[in-house]
Amino acid sequence: MQNRWGYRGYQVGVLHTALDRLDALHEEWQRARESLPADARPGTPAFDDALAEHHAESWSYLDDWATHGHAIVDINAAAQHAPSLLAPPPTITAVPAPGRTTSVRR
Repeated sequence: MQNRWGYRGYQVGVLHTALDRLDALHEEWQRARESLPADARPGTPAFDDALAEHHAESWSYLDDWATHGHAIVDINAAAQHAPSLLAPPPTITAVPAPGRTTSVRR
């Protein structure tokens, strides 16, 4: 990464960590939901309390995405406008129109 992308690198690291934590929290929520009593469904205290706890644990990581998520868009925009190091730029060669001949005066 170039030096000018240093802060963007930090932001991508924050986003990566936040995504990992959100994935883990989602798995925890699925296990918690499966362990609820059979009559626990949305609108019941058991379900709503467990969901509120899940949301409370998730907010800081969602805030990280709200704060730093634009870095992904910025990096993508820069990548689309940067010349590729993998392929040389295309070259254009003029091709004479078919059926036309050019005469040269001597």
